[in-house]
Amino acid sequence: MARRWRTLAALLALTGGLGLTSCAEGTAESVDYAIDGALSTYNTNTVAGAASGGPQAFARVLTGFNYHGPDGQIVGDLDFGTISVVGRSPLILDYEIKAEAVYSDGKPITCDDMVLAWASQSGKFPMFDAASRAGYTDIATVDCAPGQKKARVSFAPERAFTDYGQLFTATSMMPSHVIGDVLGLGDGAVTRALLDNDVPAVERIAQVWNSTWSLTPDLDLKKFPSSGPYKLESVTDEGAVVLVTNDKWWGAPPITPRITVWPRSPETQDRVNEGAYDVVDIAAGSSGTLNLPDDYVRSDAPSAGVEQLIFAPQGPLAAVPARRAVALCTPRDVIARNAEAPVANVRLNTATEDAYTGAEATPQVNEFAVANPEAARDALDGRPLTVRIGYQSPNARLAATVGTIAKACAPAGITVEDVATADTGPLSLRENKIDVLIAATGGAAGSGSTGSSLMDAYTLHSANGNNLPRYRNERIDAIISTLAVTSDPKELARLLGEAGPILWGDMPTLPLYRQQRTLLTSTKMFAVTGNPTRWGAGWNMDRWKLSK
Repeated sequence: MARRWRTLAALLALTGGLGLTSCAEGTAESVDYAIDGALSTYNTNTVAGAASGGPQAFARVLTGFNYHGPDGQIVGDLDFGTISVVGRSPLILDYEIKAEAVYSDGKPITCDDMVLAWASQSGKFPMFDAASRAGYTDIATVDCAPGQKKARVSFAPERAFTDYGQLFTATSMMPSHVIGDVLGLGDGAVTRALLDNDVPAVERIAQVWNSTWSLTPDLDLKKFPSSGPYKLESVTDEGAVVLVTNDKWWGAPPITPRITVWPRSPETQDRVNEGAYDVVDIAAGSSGTLNLPDDYVRSDAPSAGVEQLIFAPQGPLAAVPARRAVALCTPRDVIARNAEAPVANVRLNTATEDAYTGAEATPQVNEFAVANPEAARDALDGRPLTVRIGYQSPNARLAATVGTIAKACAPAGITVEDVATADTGPLSLRENKIDVLIAATGGAAGSGSTGSSLMDAYTLHSANGNNLPRYRNERIDAIISTLAVTSDPKELARLLGEAGPILWGDMPTLPLYRQQRTLLTSTKMFAVTGNPTRWGAGWNMDRWKLSK
């Protein structure tokens, strides 16, 4: 791993160096970057935000101690700060934010932002609509003197979270001082309220954290300061986000002064034909068959997210037999073949193909290998069932998937309705607008994955916000919690093997295939590299260069 980090650092240095030396010579002033999610909020840590295209857009706007490199691996962002391990049992980490680190509004970046990230995502205060508490829930204390650049993070005894590099990363920390300004609080008041468990004050803080950062054309830019090389300039009427150079950024300036990030659009192919997009980072097949003009390059690669059926916690699929019936008549083999990917059988070890991939594929998997309408009808005792399936539209591949399921399930007496809309997402399940969401990890249109199976497994922990089926199983909770602090290979395999039969029996979700990603770039673009995680190709957008 150390060797890979050194190799990557060298490549990044080379890429950045080449870009900087050629910047003055024929570099375009702007780049248009199209993604496959909606751009609804600046806060990518809420349930809706984590599943949105926000991480793809803001990886170099809201920076952190680490970011995710081209293989999804953790890379230290030394421009932001450093992490030191000072204790192993219990795990104790010292964080230091760089002295010159300031937001684009001139306010210093401090440990107050770390306290807010921990408090909002630890589950300590459930009034925060956080997507995940993975890792943060294992932190016992964050020692922070308000306004300072240093913090000591101490984990609970026996809770040394294995993937601690996934915490306090790019897009995970929001500006604490903005919440203080909105609430009219003095310096450090937000941090003191959180550390002192001042519940009435925390409720107000959570309300602001949940709702303040919506992306609309009429937003108040004062509430959207940046901690990275780019800052938010505006949101267009079409929902695109315009990013420009942050003149308060203390590191190497971005090579391209302006990047416009475009959300999912039915006109993707037309705009590629017109040359309107310079970079396109989407789920393969989501825009139909993309015809590639001569001046584009295409690459396809598997993501770290698994496309799946996520069943609603209420309505016709609230009961296990109904969910199993839909799973039994779903032709997973056909759907995966159409996606040109193997069938996925994982729910907890999703992020990578490794030695543990087969651990969850217990004998129960065989029941759901191919469509079996007779078994589905028996599971329902012959009763008819109508199921509303949604996904974020337009998406040609998922539309075809719903059609395939509808055809296969009809003989079982199951009527499938395609109710996809442009706004369909995790909240659609919560609001009972759909019975099934087809999406990747956490309900995302894109990969949705953190790149860590230990983090992603929490989507089925009963306390997680992005546990969209509201699945509750004490043993699965315990397994997920144990996986998070286990590094022994045999124990990991044993835990995953134990979880398999439980999850195939309860059927909170039905995995289909690993979501494949398509990256299109203009032949005049340089330094664009795909990424299997939710941050996508945008992980290094400040190094992108478009030749004129």
